[in-house]
Amino acid sequence: MSGVVSKARAARRASLQLANVSTKVKNGALLKLALAISNNKRPLLRANAEDIRGAERLVKRGKLSGAFVQRLKLNNDKLRDVAGMVRSVARLPDPIGRTLYAVELDRGLELYKVSCPIGVVGAIFEARPDVLPQISALCLKSGNAVILKGGWEARRSNEAFFELIRDTTERAGIPRGWIQLVEARREVREMLKLDEFIDLLVPRGGKEFVKYIQANTSIPVLGHSEGICHIYVDARADLEQALDICYDAKVQYPAVCNAVETLLVHRAIAKRFLPRLAERYRRARVEIRGCEQTVKLLRGIKRATEMDWRTEYLDLIISIKVVGGVEDAIDHINTYGSKHTDAIITRDRRTALKFLTGVDSSSVMLNASTRFSDGYRYGLGAEVGISTGKIHARGPVGLEGLTTSKFYLLGNGHIVAEYIGPKARSFTHRPLRRKWDDVVRVFNVG
Repeated sequence: MSGVVSKARAARRASLQLANVSTKVKNGALLKLALAISNNKRPLLRANAEDIRGAERLVKRGKLSGAFVQRLKLNNDKLRDVAGMVRSVARLPDPIGRTLYAVELDRGLELYKVSCPIGVVGAIFEARPDVLPQISALCLKSGNAVILKGGWEARRSNEAFFELIRDTTERAGIPRGWIQLVEARREVREMLKLDEFIDLLVPRGGKEFVKYIQANTSIPVLGHSEGICHIYVDARADLEQALDICYDAKVQYPAVCNAVETLLVHRAIAKRFLPRLAERYRRARVEIRGCEQTVKLLRGIKRATEMDWRTEYLDLIISIKVVGGVEDAIDHINTYGSKHTDAIITRDRRTALKFLTGVDSSSVMLNASTRFSDGYRYGLGAEVGISTGKIHARGPVGLEGLTTSKFYLLGNGHIVAEYIGPKARSFTHRPLRRKWDDVVRVFNVG
């Protein structure tokens, strides 16, 4: 038996126990983990520093970008945020055991639809070490075991986080084996075959990588292949507001999937707006690629190609297109976008509504930076990723997206034969006020 199979088998066993661990124990484990992260900053940063040194050597050889190193880097502020994220997950309501549907089928025959964990989640993610504790915290709170495969460039950081999470949570009462770490690339190919043990795959990485995962497994896959995010600046936009939003969405952190990649600007304000925005971008060393009209307004910039409208730069590069109005903007986004996150800046409510309902993306925003598209900022505690698909979960996926449901039918000798034929009994299908929690309390009393 290979190492991956044995880890997956252990995770499956642990998941069956973890599904029934109490909210109190789960929250206690998370709070102890947050404290452990705060108390172990030095060894975590030491492990990360080794990864950074290795990545910087590859940058010098032209094999990695500077933006990649930024994503890889941890510091005291990031670790403080990670600990805060874990505490925020502990504070969230437990998503397991919620009554989704309760109905009396007939007297003495009651049906409950109740939320439950998915089981075992396989998370394959890029070289961002803070992703590992995010996914782990969400899986623990939602009662799921997790198998983690991080980018090899963050190997030491991932190992340090994994060992801290495993040791802290297992001492706090979480079933042994609930969290597993795999490291070799070949182990990813093995994971894709383990539909007997893994219930959901969450890939976080480049477009080609996600497509490879989707094409080579029968396990359900949740995620997005890329984040080609747009901002449309309308003729009735507050231009000062637009300058701040467009700057924030590109410059604040360009190497993430919710950074803006294309700006669409109404032709009525392009002449006033674009030179001012270009100057702010110039000071931040943002490279601009523009359509024909944009090139005329901003001398010295590159002409955008068809490929630019389809590109996720993840860098200080942006494409700009002058459009005739909101309909043109919507058409461009629905043609070239990735259904991730798109925004409009306008004071016109009718135009805003047309954009919000017309753009087919998982998050659509009004007068706000695309950078808000994030599980933590949405109040989900954290996220395992952002889903651009439309089945099961969409947008930032937090605790609720890591649950499924099961039906409990409680009868008293009922048989289907009594409900068939000329003297068939009738179903009442009466909604019940009683929740599954009430049933559990009665059962526990005995």
